[in-house]
Amino acid sequence: MPSLEKHIAAVKSMILFEGTDFKLASCDHPSDDRIARECGFTSLSIRVVKELVTFRSDPLLDSPKVCNAGRHLSAVEFHSVLHDAGNNLESQAQNQFVLLDARNLYETRIGKFQATNVETLDPKIRQYSDLPSWIDEHSEKLHGKHILMYCTGGIRCETASAYIRSKGAGFENVFQLFGGIQRYLEQFPDGGYFKGKNFVFDHRISVGNQDDVISSCLLCGSSFDDYSSRCRCNYCRMLVLVCYDCQAIAGRKYVCELCQRNGKGSEPMMLQENELHEELSSDSLEATEITNATFPGVTTPTQTHKTYANNHLRKLRILCLHGFRQNASSFKGRTSSLAKKLKDMVEFVFVDAPHQLPLIYQLRPSEPDLLSEQTTDAPSSFQQSPPPTMNCKKRFAWLIDPNSNSLEEQGWRMADVPFNPLQYQQQTYGFEASYYYLKDVILRMGPFDGILGFSQGAAMTALFCQQQQKRCSVMDFRFAILCSGFSAISRDRSKESIRCPSLHCFGNSQGQDRQIANQASRELADMFEEECSIVIEHDMGHIIPTRSPYLDQMKEFLRRFI
Repeated sequence: MPSLEKHIAAVKSMILFEGTDFKLASCDHPSDDRIARECGFTSLSIRVVKELVTFRSDPLLDSPKVCNAGRHLSAVEFHSVLHDAGNNLESQAQNQFVLLDARNLYETRIGKFQATNVETLDPKIRQYSDLPSWIDEHSEKLHGKHILMYCTGGIRCETASAYIRSKGAGFENVFQLFGGIQRYLEQFPDGGYFKGKNFVFDHRISVGNQDDVISSCLLCGSSFDDYSSRCRCNYCRMLVLVCYDCQAIAGRKYVCELCQRNGKGSEPMMLQENELHEELSSDSLEATEITNATFPGVTTPTQTHKTYANNHLRKLRILCLHGFRQNASSFKGRTSSLAKKLKDMVEFVFVDAPHQLPLIYQLRPSEPDLLSEQTTDAPSSFQQSPPPTMNCKKRFAWLIDPNSNSLEEQGWRMADVPFNPLQYQQQTYGFEASYYYLKDVILRMGPFDGILGFSQGAAMTALFCQQQQKRCSVMDFRFAILCSGFSAISRDRSKESIRCPSLHCFGNSQGQDRQIANQASRELADMFEEECSIVIEHDMGHIIPTRSPYLDQMKEFLRRFI
């Protein structure tokens, strides 16, 4: 602690940090190193970002200016307002104040402010970027009220309070707890008006009065608020509370309150015994952990894997993204050999990309000219009309050239220029539509264990994983497989490694892949965190190899998730 205090004093001497609220908290070493690694605060990270926490899921919409944020109330002032409201018996005063919790559901489950005569509004959101929609849909509960906002440390209230105030008349009186729940509990160690525990994102998991439990087990309803087992919903992967007795019952899957509200989990689902370790897997930052000792500091479930026969293992569901100018059907055909050799381990799911492309044909000599020796000295006649459209399947892409009019054009089109093997470098447009399209696919067809991308599909896979990490949301996939891929991420956006376990398979420098150079695929692999990625280089072309030793290496990677 003295070292931290000395460091803060030095930093405060810089004008850049004037007014910064530095927070310090004493704590013991992690009781479980696994939880410390999952929480992701094992090394120093310095980044320049537009937002500390992403407020809107749509990046095309601007976030509100924090200069218009609500008025700060110190812990003592915040406590005083709640105290005065509780002692005021006038009915008009009872409706004057509302408490608004700006945190996610898994945080509010175990602790929140509760005060007499003041309604506590819990949006019960899965992630912070869902809050603007909740505010829009429930604005009548806020209009004309004195809104008392709070969050863990005060950061999320800055943007959220500004957003409420931006709604104009009737939304001016917004106040926020300066320093958040942490500062309040420092001032009122007994909890004051805060009931339960404060969820934190480091290895402590929660802080506060250990005897004050306001939450319950998802399954049996018994009093329980310990997230240390990291149980999570089998649909959306959000943390859920499951007591130790219920965790010991084999064959159960967990469905969070939000997924139950959306109709998921209405039918009972049974787990195979060896799936139980999956219930303890990954948070948004925990997704970097693979349960195998090949990666540093990670425990392997080898004993579990050996205990049960292969016919008892649940197959891994993998979402497959095809390459540029392909479709789900053609990619399924191209990977049929791979699917056959992995049939005991995986189930591949194929989808078309959202951007439909025109069908392209090249000028070529007509058949009579090709067969006639007498036309060698005369100009060749070229085919000017497109091929027949009968039985021609549509072609799609995840990313397109911004100068292309492919979104408006359908049917056949003559190629403007000869085939350019470097065309993928110009395909930088259309990511947002593809991202939300995939989110919808996951919602309708998921959950999935992993994602596999080939060529442009691999580039899209990397962008998708990076975007989820950037938005601090729970990863939809436990792992990613990127084959013959390339990076569509500009250098200034990719300084932070993508924290998703990954397998990269591409042609070596002496290989025969004439479409994607070895260096381009290697640059893509470098985007991912080195400690949880594996690289397989083969001597073949623009394909996914299905022979040894490459197939064996892929199987070994997949076994870590079974």
